[in-house]
Amino acid sequence: MIDLRRLHMLRVVHQQGTVTAAAEALHLTPSAVSHHMRELARELKIPLLEPQGRGIRLTPAGRLLIDHADVLLARWEEAQAELESYRAGMTGPLRIAGFTTAISGLIAPAAGRLRHSHPDLLVQVRECDSAESLDLVVAGEVDLAVVEPIEGGPPPDDARLEQSPLLEEPHILLVPAEHPLARAESVRLEDAAAENWIVADPGTCDHARRVRVLCAAAGFSPRIVHSAIHWPAIWSLVGNGLGVSLVPRLAEGPAGQAAAVARVPVSSESMPTRRILTCVRRGSRRNPLIDLGIRALEGVVRDHRSTFRPADVRADQAGATALVTAARPGRRGRGGRDAP
Repeated sequence: MIDLRRLHMLRVVHQQGTVTAAAEALHLTPSAVSHHMRELARELKIPLLEPQGRGIRLTPAGRLLIDHADVLLARWEEAQAELESYRAGMTGPLRIAGFTTAISGLIAPAAGRLRHSHPDLLVQVRECDSAESLDLVVAGEVDLAVVEPIEGGPPPDDARLEQSPLLEEPHILLVPAEHPLARAESVRLEDAAAENWIVADPGTCDHARRVRVLCAAAGFSPRIVHSAIHWPAIWSLVGNGLGVSLVPRLAEGPAGQAAAVARVPVSSESMPTRRILTCVRRGSRRNPLIDLGIRALEGVVRDHRSTFRPADVRADQAGATALVTAARPGRRGRGGRDAP
């Protein structure tokens, strides 16, 4: 009988590329992971891993096994989800991960709702970028992640993960409070063509590239003068009259800068947005705790309907605006890192 835990370990080893990285993700020692991989290969009487440079990769037999393992582990998640519905009470823990602005604007309010509606439920929140959040979901370290699509990330039909649209978040033009555009009900990007622009440090994420792409689509090349790593720094630069920036609406600035900047909507015909997703292990969506967490997040989005557009594709929400995935300032990582 094959141990499902070993199949899970094999999947994490494949995902991480080295036994050491897989062991860290699984909170095991490298020797323990190596032992389980040897035992799995011995039980199946065929090699599953082979060296590749400084790492390892699956053999053809290992790749075949992973395909079947994804199906088996998804069915096991479904079984666990159904069994959970028979257990008494909602005590948790429900483990949620997300990037910084998702925590401040979505996850924290959702966790607060759950605290009031289910006082016995333990909700654990973990802040990390989208790439790490996806790894944590696969590794079983978190139950639910709020992420944005990233370069090199899993496709929508990934056998390990179930990704569902949560919302399309508009971007806003951030201008100094005394700027002529500050009192406008909405602006076009080309209205800021002559301004100095403030972006994330190009070495940290692709925010600068996204700003250039959006401005080019509006018919101009932005004059980028300043760069920063954190959103509060960008807000401070804008608030002190040093330029303008295009930021996602969830991004918050320092409290002391609230009166120094104006958040101006971009007109609907050219409004850039980013899609934010919920992500769970495939088969676990029906787990009552996970379903409760997702419904709490959807409730937060509904409360901000005038600010956010829910992204689940129901009949009354068809024809949503095309997306532009904008990375937040932060550290560069696999697929681009999110803002701290």
